[in-house]
Amino acid sequence: MKIKIFYFARLKETLKFSTEDLELPDDAFAQALTILKLKAFLAKRSDVWQQMLLGKLKVRGAINHELVDDNAPIVDGDEVAFFPPVTGG
Repeated sequence: MKIKIFYFARLKETLKFSTEDLELPDDAFAQALTILKLKAFLAKRSDVWQQMLLGKLKVRGAINHELVDDNAPIVDGDEVAFFPPVTGG
C-alpha cells in the first residue's frame, strides 16, 4: 500500500516534513488502516511525533481533500493530510 501524506501549519514546522510518500507492507495492518492507526504508526518515530500526533493538539485528518474522523479507512493511493485545529480572531 502506498499513500501520500501532507503536514500543515505547526505540524509541518515541528516535524520538519511538508509531505512524504509512505509505502506500507500489504498486510492486515495496511488493509485495516485508519487515520488513528496511521497517527499511532507515525507517532512511533519519536517523542516529538508522539506529542504532535497523539498529544493534546487534536490533529485533524483529511483523506483526498475531505475532512474525516479518526476511524475513516485509508486505502492504497489515498492522499492523507494532517493539520492542527485552526483558530481565528
